[in-house]
Order: sequence, then structure tokens, then C-alpha cells
Amino acid sequence: MSTTVMKMKEKKTSLFKIRAKKMWSNKLAAMGLAICLVMILLAIFAPLFTKYSPTQMDLTSITHPPSAEHLFGTDKLGRDVFAQILYGARVSIYVGIMSSLGGTLIGVILGCLAGYFGGKLDNLLTRLSEIAMTFPELILVLVMVAMLGQGVSNLIIVFMITGWMTTFRLVRNEFLSVREETYVSVCRSFGISNLSIIFKHMLPNTMSPIIVAFTVNVAGYVLAEAGLSFLGLGVPVTTPTWGNIMNAAQSIDVITNFWWLWLAPGLAISLFVLAINFLGDGLRDVLDPKQ
Repeated sequence: MSTTVMKMKEKKTSLFKIRAKKMWSNKLAAMGLAICLVMILLAIFAPLFTKYSPTQMDLTSITHPPSAEHLFGTDKLGRDVFAQILYGARVSIYVGIMSSLGGTLIGVILGCLAGYFGGKLDNLLTRLSEIAMTFPELILVLVMVAMLGQGVSNLIIVFMITGWMTTFRLVRNEFLSVREETYVSVCRSFGISNLSIIFKHMLPNTMSPIIVAFTVNVAGYVLAEAGLSFLGLGVPVTTPTWGNIMNAAQSIDVITNFWWLWLAPGLAISLFVLAINFLGDGLRDVLDPKQ
């Protein structure tokens, strides 16, 4: 028995090494992973990389260009832009990760139930997802934000409610295929409960596309938060986020004369989203058994 367990562990370790090597050989995916980790660490340990607070105003240093004192310059209130970007990353990335996690969780649970049981439950959940997807996502998000109000928690709830459909359809389609496998019939014949079959035996075999979808959704929600905050409908302006930094720099005067106020946060958003997409493409290639 112990020998069998050891062989299984060795097989898993070997598979992990193969996937890690394949991931590392994909230069864009490796670069995306490195950039994501660096930006997340910079956000977590922001006080170690800047001595300024994102809300600290200095009226003697208004709209100063980038310098040794202020790496990314200062805004119209004398606040350090570099500090705002570091602390803003905490909120923006947190919203992206938690929204993707919540939406993925809802989509996975509903997709598992619909794909395994089929019938009326499948028809009901599928029609519900189709109805939700007929509305333009931006309009649906704006309506939900207007109903719940601004705030980090409310924004995450809105993204969770409006973002589960794609994951649901992905998991449902996977389960419709997997439930015909022999091991599922064997589990049923041994009297194993449906929930145990779904979440202990079938779900682990469909995790690869779920992981990829989760990763890509993080980038989408970071962009969505930035867009809503830029419009003044996302996180309150008193909370530093990448979108709020862009919102404060949307006037023609700022775009023309104070380029660092929009270029720095714009590059931060673009770099993180690009890195996440590179990472998602790499994970898809590594985890897809067809590759």
C-alpha cells in the first residue's frame, strides 16, 4: 500500500516538474508571472518602497514632474503619484482577485449541478445565464452599482453577480462530457453520493479550464474597476485605486500639460493586465491535455 502511495506521489511530482518546465520555457508566460508577482509584492509592501502616504498633501509641491524626490511626480494636490499607484494597486488587484474568485465559485457550483443532473435544473440555469448574457455587461454593471451604491465590497458583489455566466457554461459543458466516463458509473454503482461524485471525483478533472478562466477574469475585473472608477461610479474617490488616479487626470489641461498624471497609472494598468493575459495563455498551454 505504501509503495503504491509513494509511486502516486512520485508521478504527481514528475507531472508538476514537467508542467513547471513547460511553463518556464514559455517566455511570455514566465515574464507575465514575474511581473504579476512583483506588482503584487510592491502593493503589499508599499510602505517599504515609498515614504509618502497616498493621501498626504503638500501644497508646495503641486504638479511637480518626475524627479528623484517624487519618482512619478505629484498631482494637483501635491500628493505623490508613485505612492498612489502602489497603494492603489492594493485595492484594484484585490477587487480583481476577489471578484474573479467569487464569480468563478458561483459559476463552478451552478455549472457542476447543471452538467451533472441535467434535465429541468439544467434548462433553468442555462436559460437564466442566457437571459443575464443578453444584457450588455456594462449596462448591467451600471444598473447594479446604481442599486447597491459605491464601495469596494459593493463593487465586488456587482462583479460576482454579473460575471459568473461564462464560467458556468464552461463547467457545464465539461461536466456534460465527463459524466459519461466509466469511473462516474462505477462511483454510482458503489453507492457514492452525488455531491461526493461531483466535487471529489468529477470536479478535479475539470480544474484546468477553470484555473485559466479565473486568471483571465482577474485582468477583466481590474480593467472594469478602472473604467468604472474613471467614470466616477466605482470605488469612492477618497480611496486610492488605479481608476481613481486616472479619474483625477481626465481633464484636457492635465492630458496636455501634466502627462505623468495619466501616463504612470495607465502604464501600471496596462502592464498588469498584459502580464495576467500572458500568464493565462501560458497556463492554458500547460494545463490543456490536448497540447
